[in-house]
Amino acid sequence: MLTTKSKSDTLDHVATASIPELKALLDSNDTHLEHELQVRAKTLAELQFGRRIYLRGLIEISNVCRNDCYYCGIRSGNERVTRYRLTADEVMSACERGYEIGFRTFVLQGGEDPYWRGERLVSLVRNIRTSYPECAITLSLGEMEYAEYEALFHAGANRYLLRHETYDKEHYESLHPSTMAQEHRLQALRDLKQIGYQVGTGVMIGSPGQTTAHLAQDLDFIHRLQPAMIGVGPFIPHEDTPLGTYPAGSLSMTLRFLALCRLLNPRALIPATTAVATLHPEGRLAAIRSGCNVVMPNLSPLNHRADYALYNNKVYSGSEAAEGVALLQAQLDTIGYQIDWGRGDAPAS
Repeated sequence: MLTTKSKSDTLDHVATASIPELKALLDSNDTHLEHELQVRAKTLAELQFGRRIYLRGLIEISNVCRNDCYYCGIRSGNERVTRYRLTADEVMSACERGYEIGFRTFVLQGGEDPYWRGERLVSLVRNIRTSYPECAITLSLGEMEYAEYEALFHAGANRYLLRHETYDKEHYESLHPSTMAQEHRLQALRDLKQIGYQVGTGVMIGSPGQTTAHLAQDLDFIHRLQPAMIGVGPFIPHEDTPLGTYPAGSLSMTLRFLALCRLLNPRALIPATTAVATLHPEGRLAAIRSGCNVVMPNLSPLNHRADYALYNNKVYSGSEAAEGVALLQAQLDTIGYQIDWGRGDAPAS
């Protein structure tokens, strides 16, 4: 067991910390250490990026999904979902609206919808790239094969976010059906890096069956991968899923994990996620004070935002909406941060 002093020493050399040492930091109930961890993460983020928060305009292009993940509200087996998929014109209109507001990064997110694959998706990305040549295009559309990722990259996509969810194979299998293989997801991340994307990965904190040993493995994996983006949020149950009766993840553990992600990956772009804001009214500001430097307001058409419900009570209005940027800035003012309207690329290592 690490003492308070040895835990503090571990923070001094966290980049070389072992998995047991990372687990000890996650397990600690030392409030002084908790505060020190948060301060160090915030200081490091400010050293790398200043007191600036980058924006990404989130466009949820489809809630149709071929997968049946046990935690997800848009899983294929949920018959109570009102399904939708945006047309190409609707996506382009959302980009136009976002560009007029000031967004210079668009994030196309959706379930693994067979409709939005192949040449149709390549054409959409190409059209966005042609219309907004100075903007970054991020995709978060699940697992594909190497050739598909490569075609999208050549069409103009810059970034790809694919959470690995959990690095522990048995834990992964407890959250996903047998049709999904952890190794395929990990290979997809390797493929994306090889192609040249700015790659993002991440986890859910507090998913059923998760332990701090699992989370320590996740931190080690993320550090070795050195992603450009890290997406971390608490597990929040959805009532129409097999895991819908489990409790939500802890805000405290989420913040601790985020802070360690920042210390292990100083140059990463780390969002203060909608899930953190859903879990607690002050969750987003707390995440920023723990080293986060990105917010992703929702640009999706208003009539579909409630349908993209990955978990219960997801917030999509107010400062979580693209139309609420002034409210977001007012919130950031309370902690001395400013919106940065640039693309916000990850610094080169």
